[in-house]
Amino acid sequence: MAMGEPANLKPTDDDLLVVLRGVIDPELGSDIVELGMVRSATIDLDGTVAITIALTTAGCPLKGQIKKDVESRVGSRPGVTGTVITWEEMTDEEKTACMAKARWNARGTLSTTVSPTTKVVAIASGKGGVGKSSLTVNLAAALAQRGMTVGVLDADIGGFSIPRMLDMVGPLTAADDEDGKRRIIPHLKPIGTGTLEVVSMGFLVEDEDSALLWRGQMLNRAVQHFLEDVQWGELDYLFIDLPPGTGDIQMGLARILPQAEMIIVTTPPVAAQKIAARAGDLARRTYLRVAGVIENMSAFTCEHGTSYALFGAGGGEALAAELGVPLLGQVPLEASVAAAGDAGLPVVLGDGPAAEAYRAIAERIVTEAIPPIELAGCTAHLLEQMEAALGPAG
Repeated sequence: MAMGEPANLKPTDDDLLVVLRGVIDPELGSDIVELGMVRSATIDLDGTVAITIALTTAGCPLKGQIKKDVESRVGSRPGVTGTVITWEEMTDEEKTACMAKARWNARGTLSTTVSPTTKVVAIASGKGGVGKSSLTVNLAAALAQRGMTVGVLDADIGGFSIPRMLDMVGPLTAADDEDGKRRIIPHLKPIGTGTLEVVSMGFLVEDEDSALLWRGQMLNRAVQHFLEDVQWGELDYLFIDLPPGTGDIQMGLARILPQAEMIIVTTPPVAAQKIAARAGDLARRTYLRVAGVIENMSAFTCEHGTSYALFGAGGGEALAAELGVPLLGQVPLEASVAAAGDAGLPVVLGDGPAAEAYRAIAERIVTEAIPPIELAGCTAHLLEQMEAALGPAG
């Protein structure tokens, strides 16, 4: 797998096309490069990227969503100083080819069952023990509490912990989908007016104390099954709890879900920040956008109101500055977080400084860092017209 350009060099024109493959047309379900929407993408000497994009119709309501995704992904590349997009309209021939590609993909050739309207958020860290899984659970619960449908994929195959943190047990089952294909059914957990759809290796083993003696290729294949063979519903977000480090699963995710965006978790010490920077480097080298940094286990505040930076200070802010991304929030060190996780009740559903911090981070994700896709009619009617003119695919 090509690992991309070194961090100190501007992307090439070919690199830009790889980055743009992470921009998915929400209604057609394929990336804008594959659909033939990207006519050109070049970078000049001062780092300004010029991109020409052809829409199926000049008044496409999804133009704003595509613009936002293009600018966030291209703008996050090292050496890019600005992005200029020129909008054009497809010719009849280009539109026919685009819709034919969309029809072909609709036959089921897409590699995952994750909807193109789902925002995929990978929660990563450079090392273990930074509270990454706890953060995944609490952010997912916070969004479900807002009325959203949120998937949680426990991709830490050998170190799964999500089932216990959500107090969910029982084996996963399977059923035939509308196309007659056998699919795994996620466990559901209602929270507020929303729902969590959860999949973990913890639902497939008899004893959570048993070690999985699997090597890298088997681990990566397990995650691939969870993305290809699970009947994920119409999710607003899919949170993926990655294993720590920069291994096979992380690189496999970038290949299977190029539209995924990464949030990196660190703790305050400088040593932890330097290790977490490696996760950011892997994201950049595999063309995933880093949406932000979260600092966990920040200052502890005692009952008298005095704060103690038990693990130091500044790691999250320093990492965010190094990566050129926002610091989405800092979660204080609070005993209730671990206690709530052990009890299977996310602390974000209660009160306290940590719960407030999680809710504030969730708010920033929804409104700033990774806003949900807002669908409007753009190309769906063209698909219907194509079906009527040519008949159903197959």
